Amino acid sequence: MNAIAADTAADPLASQPHAIVERDGVRYTLLGTAHVSRASVEAVERLSNEPRFAAIAVELDPHRLRNLLDPDALRDMDLFRILREGKTGLVAANLALAAYQRRLSEQLGVEPGAELKAAAATAQARGLPLQLVDRDVGLTLRRAWRGLGFWGRMKLMAGLGAGLFEREHVDAESVEKLKQGDMLESSFGEFAAQSPPIYTALIAERDRYMAARLRAENAPVRGEPDERSAADGALAQSRQVLVVVGAGHLKGLAQHLREDRDDPATACSELETVTKRSGIPWVSLTIAAVVLASFAWGYWHGGAHLGTSLLMTWFAATAIGGGLGCLLAGGHPLSVLAGALWSPFKPFHPGIASGTVSALVEAWARKPTYQDFMNLRDDVGSLGGWYRNRVSRTFLNFFLTCMGTIAGEAWAIARIAGKLG
Repeated sequence: MNAIAADTAADPLASQPHAIVERDGVRYTLLGTAHVSRASVEAVERLSNEPRFAAIAVELDPHRLRNLLDPDALRDMDLFRILREGKTGLVAANLALAAYQRRLSEQLGVEPGAELKAAAATAQARGLPLQLVDRDVGLTLRRAWRGLGFWGRMKLMAGLGAGLFEREHVDAESVEKLKQGDMLESSFGEFAAQSPPIYTALIAERDRYMAARLRAENAPVRGEPDERSAADGALAQSRQVLVVVGAGHLKGLAQHLREDRDDPATACSELETVTKRSGIPWVSLTIAAVVLASFAWGYWHGGAHLGTSLLMTWFAATAIGGGLGCLLAGGHPLSVLAGALWSPFKPFHPGIASGTVSALVEAWARKPTYQDFMNLRDDVGSLGGWYRNRVSRTFLNFFLTCMGTIAGEAWAIARIAGKLG
């Protein structure tokens, strides 16, 4: 035991998962960390202070780095712009992930991502280049979303919704999984393992992306002499880079870093591309066509009585669904009314969700204060906080109004089918 302890003290890599890859005159020391481990934080602090490293790379993008270094960064969020541009779901997903990380922090006494924060702080203190090699989390989530079908998206939304209201501590199995995996993958729970599109976007694509970014960041400058000795063919002392990533990325990243031969800029561009939605919203148009055809059939074969009954069934069910969803979110009476009034028309105007309408009214009726933005990071860690904070409650309004409208549509279609049967 003493010998092992001595080895660990002499070399922080001895007790940590790692890999060393040499390529194009650069020696990459890949350190696989657990995002909730004090041992990982200590290993990063020791290694990043070693003078042999000329640069430090971390599994972060600029947005995530800013959130790590500046807990109050959310105060600059433009809520109305997010709602108008249709980014409400993306931001709500990020808040759900933040809530999950908050529960981890409270349970384990370790800030998730503390080892990445330590690496960034050390690089800044030593004046070393800090290479942010991970893909933007928004792009990752959008690519995952695009890879899912309708029911996969509903399941994902339900899972995220459950995460918003989760009160219990994160179970031991999830914590152990996180120690061997990745923060984003663990945040999505078992759904990530069961869904190839989710796993591909969260893990496999990011392995390849980070390898390409490392190659691009550390490519030899054109015109510089080759670092390999021309005299004897021996490898001269390589430029060394410390790469801090979650342990779940270690194997895939090392493999891509050794084997990939494509142009790194091209690879990054490919993995940053999000396939645009079809210009035709087929699901909404199908629902609208079925509903309109049902009304026409009812009036043609059953007269005004049946046709009007079908019409009223549709309007009542969808309005009640959207209104109840908004009410469950603690919405202002005006936002409840707005969500209820727009829900019946949502399939006929798919570009504007009922949740967007009610959330805009909510943000107008109960304008978030500066303090709401300042408290957002802490408030999303608890159920009461989601309702107490006017910013997070606006996102709840959007999410639950949309879910209520969908439930109302399903109920209405079932009732209409029964009356026509």
